[in-house]
Amino acid sequence: MSLVVSSIYISILAMGVIFVVLGTLIALIKVLDRCFPYQAPPPAPVSARPAAGAADEEAEHLAVIHAVLSRHLEKDPSQIHLTRVSSP
Repeated sequence: MSLVVSSIYISILAMGVIFVVLGTLIALIKVLDRCFPYQAPPPAPVSARPAAGAADEEAEHLAVIHAVLSRHLEKDPSQIHLTRVSSP
């Protein structure tokens, strides 16, 4: 056999093996899905009011933002007044 014919034969054989393996994997996943269907977990309860430490954490974030801005703008911290900070 020539080199070209043998390389084509090996390529077709490799593609066939990959096709069989992927087909078997898809079939196995479908069987497992029927045996063990997905059940969504119950939703977590939502608290109406924020946790006690949330106000302290927000104050700390504002202090850090204030310090970084004063350092970046090279101004005295008393010259910078934050009026509104919102998170995405």
